[in-house]
Amino acid sequence: MSAVPFSGDSTALEVIAGHDLTGKETIVTGGASGLGYETARALASAGARVVIAVRDEARGVLAVRALREQTGNERIVHRRLDLASLTSVTTWARRHSATGKPCHVLVLNAGVMATPLLRTAEGFELQFGVNHLGHFAFTIGLLPSLRAAGTARVVVVSSRAHRRSDVHFDDPNYDHRPYDPWQSYGQSKTANALFGVALTHRYGESGITANAVMPGAIRTGLQRHMSQRELTARGWDTAMPPGWKTPEQGAATTVWAAVAPELDGVAGRLLDDCAVAEPWTADDDPPNGTYLPYALDAANADRLWDLSERLLLTAGTPDPHLS
Repeated sequence: MSAVPFSGDSTALEVIAGHDLTGKETIVTGGASGLGYETARALASAGARVVIAVRDEARGVLAVRALREQTGNERIVHRRLDLASLTSVTTWARRHSATGKPCHVLVLNAGVMATPLLRTAEGFELQFGVNHLGHFAFTIGLLPSLRAAGTARVVVVSSRAHRRSDVHFDDPNYDHRPYDPWQSYGQSKTANALFGVALTHRYGESGITANAVMPGAIRTGLQRHMSQRELTARGWDTAMPPGWKTPEQGAATTVWAAVAPELDGVAGRLLDDCAVAEPWTADDDPPNGTYLPYALDAANADRLWDLSERLLLTAGTPDPHLS
């Protein structure tokens, strides 16, 4: 694949420049703030219709108003989505698919990080439940819309924090093992990457491809569950800690994954700093632009898909296999 003129310093608006997304339908979860907002702004600036799926309706209203003013695009709307409730997720997705509208770009951006041990409405550990299972069910419900696009890209926001943990298939919800908030977050981010592999494997021939992205460290609402003491101890208590990105820079790789022509036919990968990341097998700490191989392991991706289907069925959600 040829080199691209973007890097970790690029912004989402720089990446989207020159693209015309008029007539394209896009959905961004968590699009009212942070990386999701900047992703939605970039897509809207290129003419796409953008649906931001957010839990807080008041913030959704404000975000839509601001995005329309900033982009001049009136085709931006919000819809309430609670990823901690599979009822909310499946209802939203089925209603959207029932409209017959395609979905050309689906950005699975929303998430939580380093929470205390909390549970979703169905009893799943919150980080695994929101960051992975909620998005898994959401995507499955939107398959008719993704198929209708002819060619659709799914962008899953993972993290370099996947290095903290592989998926613990025997106890993903911390029902029996001691809970660690950072290990849990890492597990959920590994699950995000594996989901991109499995989705592409199953639906690539239908024109649906997926890549996961590692946006880097960015000051957003994601840190809201951390205490001031922990922020200080990690050196994260300044406006811009060393090596961090702005939200505009953090969203660049997400937007690149959504629109870059050089990624046509490239799927089931991890992307970092607007480039395809490479596996890291050495014993020392992985540098930026690399990932631990278990995050894209094909066998684990299939295993996670099967586990996710079983968990959804156990929770009483409709059969995830939609016609």
